[in-house]
Formats: sequence, structure tokens, C-alpha cells
Amino acid sequence: MSDLVIKGLRAEIDGTEILKGIDLELSKGEVHAVMGPNGSGKSTLAHVLAGHPAYEVTAGEVTFEGADVLELEPDERARLGMFLAFQYPHALPGVTVASFLRQAVNAHRKGGPEGKDDPIPVKEFAARLREAADLLKVERSMTSRYLNDGFSGGEKKRVEILQMAMLRPKLAILDETDSGLDIDALRIVAEGVNAQRGPELGVLLITHYQRILNFIKPDHVHILVGGRIVRSGGPELAQELEAHGYALLGEEVNA
Repeated sequence: MSDLVIKGLRAEIDGTEILKGIDLELSKGEVHAVMGPNGSGKSTLAHVLAGHPAYEVTAGEVTFEGADVLELEPDERARLGMFLAFQYPHALPGVTVASFLRQAVNAHRKGGPEGKDDPIPVKEFAARLREAADLLKVERSMTSRYLNDGFSGGEKKRVEILQMAMLRPKLAILDETDSGLDIDALRIVAEGVNAQRGPELGVLLITHYQRILNFIKPDHVHILVGGRIVRSGGPELAQELEAHGYALLGEEVNA
């Protein structure tokens, strides 16, 4: 059985239905890409899975490792092993990257998969942060800067992936991580994601463009249009879409 199971998921915001019946299954060790045009519901799917309070789920179910995700608060979903990398990370002036990451690790430890309610020791945290920063090629000086305050788009996304490495999730939902990145920054972020791929991590990669899939090779590709997944396939589906656009889907989109 798949680790993440989404069945008939419908959701709305301010009375407007965005997701109109999503069915999707994902197992750890797999990378699934969700592609679609602007306004198709991609980011809504990410936010609903993470528990954003602005969205109301009106039908369907979501389970992760057998747990009813929709019954859990956002922090409980995080401790279950779910992680969301934001499309537009917020700045926190006055809070350093290192301080933010330590608080995040401590919150994740409490009642989470690590099974430790006590704060992470300073030396253990420092060693873990150095290891993650070296793995992702993040300059250590960045960890002493205020979180995302004056950061470039590439720096913001690299810190998101650094947070992912520190929290060690079982499911990473990457909401348009490639948005606003030049090719060099895109390559660095993709390398950071690839460095964490393995049998204990599932990735739901949400993107508008095929280019990030040149660096993060998906196992499965899903096309989301009008709040529904209209086609699923292998990596070749993304290449078809890049070559022919959404006209490729023809009657499926019209339907």
C-alpha cells in the first residue's frame, strides 16, 4: 500500500472550489511531479496537504502511513513526517537562520518520529547543521544571517532545502521550488534535493515548468488542470508537455 493516499479530495477557499476531486498515491522512495498551468490548483493542493487554515476540505480523504491527515493540525502533520517548502518563503528579521532551525528541530522532536521531548543539545545541533550545510553547499555564514531578510530568491530556496535536511521528513512537498531561480541557483537547489533522495523519503514536486525535472528526475508525472488530475504517466509526459503545451491534452482538458 502507498504511504500517501489521496482519494476524491475537494477543497475550496472563500466559497470557491479549487480542488475538484484529486486522486493520487505516492510511496516513500518515489518522486512525483505535479505540473499544470497557473490557477490549476497546484499550490492549493500543497497547502491543503500541509493544513493551511484558509482552505476548507469539502470531500475526500488523505492518509499518510495510515494516519488520517485531515484530522491533524499542521504541527501534527509535520511531526508525522510531512514537510512543505514554500513557493514564497517569508522573512523573519531578528531571527537568525540557525536559531530558526534549532526551534524547528525542537518542535519536530517533541512527540515526533525522533521520540525525544527534550531540546536538542547545542553540540549535536551544531554538528548536524554543519553536516547539512556542507551536504547542500550552503555557506555557514548564511546561518548567522536573519532568516530570508535580504536574501536572494536562490538563497531563500536553499534555506528551505536546508530546513528539510535538518528535519529529515518522510514526505517533502516542494511547492514551485524552482520559481524565480536562475539556472545556477536551480541546479544548486536540485542537487540539495537529490542529495536527500532515498528509500525513506517521498517527494511531491509541484512545478509549472519542465526545466527543474532536468535536474530532479521524477518517477511519475501528473498533469493538474482545473482542479483535477487529467493525465498521469512517466517522465516522458513532462517532455511531451514541454514540447507541445497543454494543447497536448486536448479533450481531457476541455472535459
